Parts: sequence; C-alpha cells; structure tokens
Amino acid sequence: MYMNMEKLKNRKDKFDYVGKLEEYQLMPKNLTMQYEMDRYTSYQNYLYKRALYGLNAVEEKELATMCTKKKHRINKVYLRGQIAINLYKQRLTNAMTNTLFDRLFPESPITAFFKSQQELDSNFKNTLTFKDLNISKDDIVKLFVREGILPKNFMEITLDPNQLPRLRNAK
Repeated sequence: MYMNMEKLKNRKDKFDYVGKLEEYQLMPKNLTMQYEMDRYTSYQNYLYKRALYGLNAVEEKELATMCTKKKHRINKVYLRGQIAINLYKQRLTNAMTNTLFDRLFPESPITAFFKSQQELDSNFKNTLTFKDLNISKDDIVKLFVREGILPKNFMEITLDPNQLPRLRNAK
C-alpha cells in the first residue's frame, strides 16, 4: 500500500498541465468588464452614505478633525434616517402580507382584520434586509428626500458646496 502512494506522488506529470491555458478559457480575450455605475455623483453618494450609515460612513481621518457639533448633527440625521427606513420597511411588509392573505384567504375574516390594521409601531425593529424587501438605492434616496433627511435639491447637487472657492469679503 505504501509503495502505491509513492508511485502516485512521483507521477507529477498527471498533476502538472503543460498545454495552453487558452484551450480552457471560456471568455473571449478582448472582453472588458462592465461595472455597475449609479447615476449619483461622489458628493451625492457621500451624503447618502452619511445619512444611511452615520459616523461609520465617515473616514477616520475626517472623523478625527471633525468638531463634536458636526458629529452630533450627523448622528441625529442618521437616527432620523433609521426611523424612516424602519417605518418604510413596515409599510412594505404590511402591503406584502395583505397581498398574500388576499390571494390565499380572500373571504376570511382574519384577512379583513389584517387589512384594517395599518398602524405602524416605531418601537418595533424590522430586521428584513433591503434585498428581501426589494428596496433599491433609488427608493431610499426618494424616502430620504421626502422625509427631509437629504436636501430637496439632492438630485441637482453635483459638487460639495464647502469645497467651492469663497470670497473673503463677501457678505
């Protein structure tokens, strides 16, 4: 038995491929990768991420130089965003369950009861993911603009207004 193992180890030619790798490549050589690009500028993405992730979206270098009032404002916006997302997820979940009950039990009194209960609970935390609920980035942006978490002119913003040159004597 030990001799057979030695023979297998010595048969290196079975393990090393000496042919052309192109024979096994399935993709054409001149194909370039296409990455998904969103329609938002880098500053819009910065505002979106800051509202969605709070201080976790800010780089360490920027966070170290940021004043506490700005950190507090970012955290406040983040908390408002999380509350808005949670309520939005609850609305979507209610709509999905109502549709499900309508299809499965159209004449049932329990269906009528569930459809009549449309109130949302701000203390309940909806843990379903955006993917589970089919929520896109555009949906979140629209929600944040509607709720005042992102500015009303969010879609028109291209540059960070604080990075623009300013006149010293302008009043």
